[in-house]
Amino acid sequence: MPKRFWLVKQEPSDFSWDDFVRDHGSAWTGVRNFTARIHLRAMAAGDAVFFYHSGDEKRVVGLARVKRAAYPDPTATEGDWSAVDLEPVKPLAKSVSLADIKADAVLKEMPMVKISRLSVSPVGEAQAARLLALAATRER
Repeated sequence: MPKRFWLVKQEPSDFSWDDFVRDHGSAWTGVRNFTARIHLRAMAAGDAVFFYHSGDEKRVVGLARVKRAAYPDPTATEGDWSAVDLEPVKPLAKSVSLADIKADAVLKEMPMVKISRLSVSPVGEAQAARLLALAATRER
């Protein structure tokens, strides 16, 4: 089975990469978009996850891993929503901006570019390799 990669977006003023590292990871809860829910449910333990700061920063800043696959979101008061547990792996040596992503032939087709409001999205293997190259970061 090929390695799977994902991207999650978070407003750094709400929960930054530094907060994520300080807490040794987090349950990824509160996602209330049906497409993002499909992606959460497709995540498997061990999958790689790019951590993206949305808002004013608009850049990929870190690499995480799915620690626990999808389970019922404990913050949901109604509906059938899912959460996953993520853990930090390492910060990127060099963050990758949204402008860099949009300007790159490989990355400009990423779902996060095409559907900007999507908070959880898949990243193809070639896209993941390109992100890591731009970030001057090895996956492990």
